[in-house]
Order: sequence, then C-alpha cells, then structure tokens
Amino acid sequence: MRIVDVCAFYTPAGGGVKTYVEQKLRAAERFGHEVIILAPGEESVTLSSTQHGRVVTLAGPRFPLDRRYGYFNDEGALHDCLTDLAPDMVEASSPWGSAAMVARWPGTAPRALIMHADPLSAYAYRWFSPFASEATIDRGFEWYWRHLRRLDQRFQMIVSASASLSTRLTAGGLHNVVTIPMGVTAGVFSPALRDEALRARLLERCELGPDSLLLLGVGRHAPEKRWPMVIDAVTAASYDRPIGLVIIGDGRQQARVVRAVANNPHIHLMAPTGDRAMLARLYASADGVVHGCEAETFGMVPAEALASGTPIIVPDSGGASDQCADGLGEKYKARDIASLAAAIRRFSDNGRAHYAGPAADAAAHVRSEEEHFEALFASYEVLVSR
Repeated sequence: MRIVDVCAFYTPAGGGVKTYVEQKLRAAERFGHEVIILAPGEESVTLSSTQHGRVVTLAGPRFPLDRRYGYFNDEGALHDCLTDLAPDMVEASSPWGSAAMVARWPGTAPRALIMHADPLSAYAYRWFSPFASEATIDRGFEWYWRHLRRLDQRFQMIVSASASLSTRLTAGGLHNVVTIPMGVTAGVFSPALRDEALRARLLERCELGPDSLLLLGVGRHAPEKRWPMVIDAVTAASYDRPIGLVIIGDGRQQARVVRAVANNPHIHLMAPTGDRAMLARLYASADGVVHGCEAETFGMVPAEALASGTPIIVPDSGGASDQCADGLGEKYKARDIASLAAAIRRFSDNGRAHYAGPAADAAAHVRSEEEHFEALFASYEVLVSR
C-alpha cells in the first residue's frame, strides 16, 4: 500500500511532527508499506529516500510567523504531484488549507485527515476563555466547524488521537471520526532507568536537597504550553514546601519563560536534548511530570512519563487528561494557576510513593508507536480494499 502524507507542518529542523514522520517511516518498513511524505519546502526536491519511504518537498513560500515552516500555495501543483505519486491512500496532516486542497483533488484514492492539531483549544479557547464559555466560543467560531464538516464529507476517516477530542469532533457534527491513540517508542522508556544520583544532581541545580520534590516539565516554549503558568504555580506551592522544577525545552517564547523564572533559584531551565536515552533517564528520575497544555491532541509527554513509571500532573481537558487515570497523578482545572498550585501541593503532601505503585503498573501498558501504526495501517487497508 502506497500512502502519501500531505504534511503541511513538517520541517527538517525538528518538532513533534518530524518525530511522528520518522516513526511512520520506520513503521512502514516493518509493516511492508510505502510512505511518501509530501511537505512544503523552499524547492521541489527529495530530502531522503529508502526502500519503504521518502520525504519530498514541493516549492512554496515560508510561513511568515515561523520561517522554519513553509505552506502549500499552489493547489494545481499539489494535485499534479498527488496524481504523479499515484497513492493508494492519502493523508492530510493539518485541518487547514492543505486539507481542503486534498479534499478537492480529483483522484479516487481514499483520504484520511489526521488531527495533529486542535486549533480551537490551542488558540480560540486560550484567547477567549477568560470572557466566554467554550460553548459560546464554539458558536463564535462556527465557520471553523462548518469547514471541518465539509472536510468530513470528503474524507473517509478523521483520525483523532484521544477520546476527548473525538467526543468534541463528533459533537461538532463530524461523522467519520475514528480514535487511534498515538504511542511511545518501545524500548526507550522504563521505570528501571530511575537514577537517584541524577535526581540529586538536578535538585542540586535547583539549590535543594535530596529530600525535596523534583518536578519535570518537557516541551517547547510556546504560548499553548503555558510555562509561565506552570512556573507561577510551582513558585506558589513551594513557599512552604521544598519543590524544584526542571523544564527541558526552548522556543520562540523563551524570553518570556526566563522572565517568569526571574530569580527563583529552585527552577532550572535546560536546553532540549535529542538524546532519547538521556531524556528517558530524566523522566524516570523525576518525582512527577507537570504539564500545562490543555490543547494536546494526545499528550506525548505524559505518555512518555507514564512509560517511565513517573506520575503526572495535568489539566482536566485535552489529550493529556485522558491519560491520568485514578492513582496516576493529579488533575487541575485547565488554565487555572490556583488550581494547579493546589494540585502540586496535594502531590507534594501525598509524596511520590503514593503514586509509585499505580504508575509502575501503568508503565507496562502504555501504548507503543508500533501498536498505533498497526491500527492506523489496518484501518487504511480496509478503506483501500473497498
């Protein structure tokens, strides 16, 4: 089966989409399919190629808000490229203009829209929630729901990575929603990687002793990740408790994150690392992982934390919340600093040992990326066979 992924937000510079693309190319080789990633680029070239997959770019302009990315602006050229590639199955990886272009392609191959993004949660709810309910915001953005319903009529599958997102999409009038959760890379994350010496060194960087609570945050410095909120909540919770926070990541809001830390010696910022083995040790050595983003379609960071046997503190909406079953950590009211600070205090008062057993049990059952792609490709095979 030849699968062409029209991937609007792929960039060789890195990021979550690039990680997912690399996982998909590995899975294609294991399951005997061919995957072609079609992304916007500065020129039309093949970036990489193997027996079971390749990454090709179609020339287009740079995205003005983040010039690491491009965007498709020539629908005819995109249609011609799809026709030349002769796919058995077509994916669109963004719900915006590229998905509408794929919907209008005159080819006969079935189509799937992968909801890698939840724009209403990432933008509209974040901007307007202080003034209006989500139902009111949805009514104000009815044009977006109409757009999704039009896509739903042209795509045989709308792939959602979490039950909460699937529920919202179905409530919004979509009929072809299928929930296929993503998964973590097998063999990388494990509770056995917990390193007390590493934990002590991280707490030392936070100017705290080994009897303190060590929280870890992982993710790019972007508005929807809400690192200033996390920092303020940890600061509030640590007035009468020894709590250290290490945040791994960078991004366009790094200056704002640094300002939020100010002179708090108990919060330490680390650069992102491409060393997955090191990241796995950091996850396993933390006492808890705290997450601020309620706009996750799945929540890879909480999933990797649980695969490491580490409990989580997550908002009560979005894909991250779906992963926090009873005993695996604490939930707080999304977008609410006071609620997050209270959740951190509960976590600190209970102690890591309170959550360690359930988290260790959950680690063995966290879904793997192989299970994700096995389910995804099987769904595609059904559509292609029809």
